[in-house]
Order: sequence, then structure tokens, then C-alpha cells
Amino acid sequence: MDLVIRGATVYDGTGGPARVCDVGVTGGRIAAVGDLGSELSGRSVDAAGLALAPGFIDVHSHDDFAVFVMPEMDFKVAQGVTTTVVGNCGLGVAPFAAARAYLGFFGVDAQRGASLPTWDDYAGYLDAVDADPPSLNVAVLVGHGTLRLDAMGNDRRGATDYELASMADTLAAGLDAGCVGYSTGLIYEPGRYSSTEELIALARVMAGNGGGVYATHMRDEGIGLLGAVAEAISIGEEGGVPVQISHHKASGRSAWGLVSQSLVLIDAARARGVDVTADQYPYTAGSTSLFAVVQNADDGSEGVGETDWGAIVIASAPHHPEWEGESVVALARQFGRSPAQAAKAVVDAEGYGAVVIIHSMIDVDVRTVMAHPTTMIGSDGIPTVAGKPHPRLYGTFAKVLGHYARDEHVLSIEQAVHRASGMPAAKFGFADRGVIAAGAWADLVLFDPLVINDVATYDDPRRYPTGLRTVWVGGTAVMRDGRHTGERPGRTVRR
Repeated sequence: MDLVIRGATVYDGTGGPARVCDVGVTGGRIAAVGDLGSELSGRSVDAAGLALAPGFIDVHSHDDFAVFVMPEMDFKVAQGVTTTVVGNCGLGVAPFAAARAYLGFFGVDAQRGASLPTWDDYAGYLDAVDADPPSLNVAVLVGHGTLRLDAMGNDRRGATDYELASMADTLAAGLDAGCVGYSTGLIYEPGRYSSTEELIALARVMAGNGGGVYATHMRDEGIGLLGAVAEAISIGEEGGVPVQISHHKASGRSAWGLVSQSLVLIDAARARGVDVTADQYPYTAGSTSLFAVVQNADDGSEGVGETDWGAIVIASAPHHPEWEGESVVALARQFGRSPAQAAKAVVDAEGYGAVVIIHSMIDVDVRTVMAHPTTMIGSDGIPTVAGKPHPRLYGTFAKVLGHYARDEHVLSIEQAVHRASGMPAAKFGFADRGVIAAGAWADLVLFDPLVINDVATYDDPRRYPTGLRTVWVGGTAVMRDGRHTGERPGRTVRR
């Protein structure tokens, strides 16, 4: 065999009990699991006392352009992520002319944008990834916001039949190319102007084209959370597609505790046959575009939760790095303006490049969502080249395994691994991934279960987790003992 990992405590991704055994790899796939004996040739790794898991699947990422700008993807593979799902929150990569409007949000300036490969549609994007692969695998969602921007610009109205047909055609082409579903960002422009009926119609297009997952950043994660969850469920139920609720949380003091009721809605929908699941990042702060925060505050929608400017901190301001790490209230004092005026001044100066961290949740809600069996793990990290990104970009999966599973027992290690591997692989239809079994792809993570933890902080976020020994993608090591190997064996994962 090419590689034999010996004596590891294997968490196979199914959620079943761990067992000590060997895992053999040949040709990028797992060849055998069990007692493989000592006579096998090939490279041998002594994993006694260490844990081996399937490579983690980040079901909610914004790595769309980072896979070209930062192809080593060290901030993901260093925490064990071997597959990233891009295209979330309605922010799709095609048609590329429309997708360019979002480049600032993804931390891509004009110079880096000019160096991107060119593509027109989703097939072109997928081919571009395979032609110059990153260090991890990439699966793609069609972004509804980009569809809408291409079909009708940023018009604040419902779509005409012709415009809806244009969106449907682009969605169908993306699915044919291998995209695994479509996503919405219903607090962002232009998705916030779409009706429920529009989203159901597109879900039906997906159902009629072989299926796919409807992943949604809902209209409201504050006091309107329950209505937003009900809408998401109705889109899946009436459209005939599975639903993935993005970053399930209750944002803003007035909404705290509502997750207990939103989980009841999810359970009720599942009881009547609707495939509804969610994902979560394990922190009490979120992160998004300051433009969206200002817009939601101005129109009173508060889809990101009630506005507390003192709890909003600048994470990225490419043209004014001196603002990074400062709260909006602190900047207001510097500018001699009100906090709302200061926030608008930052947006005027930075556009979509102004990304913020919002301290808006409580840990008891994080634990409640995490303990629920329908919750997967998704980092929602925004991979800016500079600035102080949310620590979830570097630490999400290690924090779940170390802090919440091992130390706090919110869920077991077996459950945590399942939520990060086998469960998302099944949801998104990733064949032969997410489990340690003969024939599966050898996407693997070897870690010390007694040491693994997130050490990234809001002040110093660019820190790799502790306890990760080796990460393999398709049998090739991409991280070893805290160092990137330089290998880039990733590939697209197509529907």
C-alpha cells in the first residue's frame, strides 16, 4: 500500500463508537480498515494514542475566490478541512460579470481580481478549479443573489416571468455542470427583495433537474427568527428539495432563547418528511459586511439582530488598516460623529471591503443548537488576505472537538466528527467521502484528542489550532505537524 496508518483510534464518520485499528491507503483511496499486519510495504505512520477521522467538510464557507488567491488554503487544512462548500449566502461565482460585484466582500482587491482566471459560467469555474487546484476539494452552490443580479440588476421588486426564467436557466446550467444546490442570502442585496414564491419556483427547477440542497441565510436571525425558519421550511417543502439553514443562531439580546423554538419547528418539519438540517459556527460573535448592517439598521428590518454599535468591531478595512480592531463606537469618537454616521463613513470609504465582527449571541444558545442532532459544522469564515478576520476562519472545527466535545461534553467526539464529515457528505451527496471505509477517498485527519483546540482569538485570529498532526487529501499530506507541505491535490466535488 502507499500508506498505512497504524494503531489509531478511528472515528469513522458514522457517529458509531471509535475503535483502534489500522487504515491502509492506495491510489488516493482507503484500501482497507482493520488489523493490516506488519508485512505491508509503503510508508507507515505510527498513530498509537492519536485519533483518525475523515477529513472535515466545511458546509458553509466563503472560499470561492480564496481557492485561487490563496490556493494552499492553510487556514482551512490546518484545522482538518479537506472539502469546502462555496457559494453560500446567495453569493455565487457565476455569471462572473455579476459575481465581480462581491469581490470586495471576499477580500479580493483590484490587483488580485485581475489575476483571477477567467470563466463565464459555473462549468467554467469548476474547470478552472480543476485546472489549478487548491490544497482541498471544492463543492459549489449556485448563488441566488448572483442569479438575480445578472437577470434584473439590483431592482427592488419582484421578478417578472422573463427574469425568473433567466434565473432558472442559469440555475439549471449550474446544476448540470455539477453544482450541489443553490443558496440564498435574504438579508443582502439583491436577495432581500425576492419573494418566497420566487424562491420556491427556483427550488422546483432544482427538484426537476436531479435535485440539490437549498441552503439559506434566512431573512431574519433576530426577533423574526421563527418566521424566517418557517419560510425556509416552506421553500423546501413546496419546492421538493432538502433545506440547509445556514449558521443557525439567535442574534441580538431580544432574540436570545428563540433557538429552542426554532429547533422545535425543524423537528416538526422533519416529522412530516421534510429534510431540514442546519449548520453552526461555535462562537458568540458573527461576521458580515458592514454595508449589510447599515442597511438593515436604516430600514429597521434588523435581519442581523438589533443594532448595538458598541458590539460591532471592524475586522477588515483594506484602505484603512488603522480602523481594524476598533469598534464602531470608538471610531465614532475619533470621527466626531454618531455611531450610525461613523459606520456609514466606513462603508463610504471601503464599500463591500468593510467586514465586521458582531458580538450578538450567548453561549447557552450556541450549546443548544450544537447539541441538536440536525446541526452540522460550518465555519462561515471570510478569508480576507489582511485584517483581523473572525477566529472562526482558523479555529471552528478544533473548537468544536476540543472545547465543546472533549472539555464541555455538549456532544461526544463521535458525534462531533460525524457532524463534520459523514453527515454533511450524505446531505450534499458527496459519494465516497465523509467516512473511513474501504473504497472511500482518503481524506483524513490525524489529531491528538487530548490536545486539539482552537487558539485563535479576536485580537490574534491567524493562529493554527493545536493538536493537528497530519491532514491528507486524496492520500496526499497537505499539513504535517503545523506546517503546510506545499501540496495541492484538491479537486472539484461535482453532483
